[in-house]
Amino acid sequence: MSIDYSDKIPNNVGLDDNRRLQRALEKWQPAYLEWWDSLGPAKSTTMDVYLRTAISVEPGGWAHFDHVRMPDYRWGIFLAPEEKDRRVNFGRHKGEAAWQDVPGEYRSELKRLIVTQGDTEPASVEQQRHLGLICPSLYDLRNLFQVNVEEGRHLWAMVYLLHAHFGRDGREEAEAMLERHSGDPDKPRILQAFNEKTDDWLAFFMFTYFQDRDGKYQLASLAESGFDPLSRTCRFMLTEEAHHMFVGETGIGRIVQRTAEIMAEHKTDDVRPLGVIDLPTIQKYLNFHYSICLDLFGQELSTNSANYFTMGLKGRYQETRIDDDHLLADSVYAIPEIRGGDIASIEAPALSSVNERLRADYILDSQRGVDRWNAILEKAGIGYRLTLPHIAFNRGIGVFAPVHATPDGRIIDDAAWNRDREQWLPSEGDRAFVASLMHPVMEAGKMAHWIAPPAKGINGQPLDMEYVRFN
Repeated sequence: MSIDYSDKIPNNVGLDDNRRLQRALEKWQPAYLEWWDSLGPAKSTTMDVYLRTAISVEPGGWAHFDHVRMPDYRWGIFLAPEEKDRRVNFGRHKGEAAWQDVPGEYRSELKRLIVTQGDTEPASVEQQRHLGLICPSLYDLRNLFQVNVEEGRHLWAMVYLLHAHFGRDGREEAEAMLERHSGDPDKPRILQAFNEKTDDWLAFFMFTYFQDRDGKYQLASLAESGFDPLSRTCRFMLTEEAHHMFVGETGIGRIVQRTAEIMAEHKTDDVRPLGVIDLPTIQKYLNFHYSICLDLFGQELSTNSANYFTMGLKGRYQETRIDDDHLLADSVYAIPEIRGGDIASIEAPALSSVNERLRADYILDSQRGVDRWNAILEKAGIGYRLTLPHIAFNRGIGVFAPVHATPDGRIIDDAAWNRDREQWLPSEGDRAFVASLMHPVMEAGKMAHWIAPPAKGINGQPLDMEYVRFN
C-alpha cells in the first residue's frame, strides 16, 4: 500500500475515515513539532539532508531518497501489511484469532508496554541533539539525521496506538512523552540507559550498535503480540531499525580501522598523540554501553514478563521459530545466580525467565559485530582483541546489581571496584580526550582524521556527494 504525502499526517491507517482520531492526532502534532524544534537536532533547520522517506510498507521499493529540508520532513503512521487470519501464537490464547481491539482485561499491561517502548524513541533524539555540530563528515551527519527522523517517526507509531486504542488515558500518555526529557532530574525518561549522555561520536556509534540492538529485540518481541495493531506497527519499525544498527556497527568498524592503520604505520600502541582513539578507550566505551543495555532487559526472573507472555502480549524473539509448545508451563531455562561469592547457573521456570532468554539472544547477536571489528585488527596484524564484558559487569538491575564484577566475571569488593573501575569504564579523562577530537568536518568527501571512510555511499551515491546542504 502506497502512502499519500498530501495528507497533513501521512498514513496508511485510514485516518480520513476516523475524524475523531484525526483531530486528536492533529492536536498533538504541534506539540511534537515544538519538541522537535527545541530538543531535536541542534541548528538543523536550514539544512537540506539526503534522507529516505517511507512511501510504502511493502518489502520491495518501500523507501524514497532525496534531499529534504529538515523542518519539512513528513512524519507519518505506517503499519505493516495485515496477515490474513493471523493468530495468537503463544500463551493461554494460543490459536485464537489475533485481536484488532485491546482486550479489556489486558488494557493496563498493553498500555505500559507501549508507553515504555514509545518513551525510548524521543529520548534517543534528545541524547544526540548536539552531535551534528561535531560531525566527522557529511556522510555521518546525514546518517545521524536519518536515525533522528526515524526515531521521531517511531514515537508517532506508539502515539498513534495510544490515541487510537486507549482513549483519554492514551492521549495523556502521549502528551507525557513530550514532557519527560532525557537526563531531566525532575522528569527523566523511564529507562536509565536513555538518560545517559551521548556527547561524542564514539558514544553515538556505540549507542546505535548496542541500544538500538536492544530496540531490535524489544520490537521483535512486541511484533509477536496477539494485539495485531501493535504487531504490525513494530514489524514496520524493525525495517527502519536495521539502518540504525548498521550505522553503529560500521561506525565503530571505521574507528577501529583508522586506529589500526595508524598503529601499523607508526608501529606503536600509543596513538592518542597521533590524533586517533586508542583501542583500550574503545573497549571502555564498549564495556559501558553494552553493560547498561543488558539492564534494559530487566530482571532474570520476572512476573511481569511471565504475565505478558501468558496473556499473549509480548513473545520471545522469533517466537514462531522456537521448537516448543509456546506455553512454557512445564519448561525450564538456565539463569545466573550469585552463590558463595561465585557466579553459578540454576534452572528456573522458563515462563519467568523470558527476559533472560531475550538477553541471551541479544548477547549472541552483539558478539557478531565484535567479531567483525576483531577481524579488522587481525587483518592489520594487531594482536589486541575487543571483547564483550561478562554479564555480571557494571549491572544495575537483577541478580548482579548488589555486587561488583570485573569484565572477566570475577566478583570483587567495593574497594577493588573503586580502585580499578577507570581501567574498565571511560574516565573523565577518556571522555575529554575523545571530545578533543570532535572537530566538525563539513566539506563533501572529507573525513575526520580519527575515522576511516565508509566502504560505499548511501543508496549507491558517491562518497563525495553533498549529503547535507547548508542554506
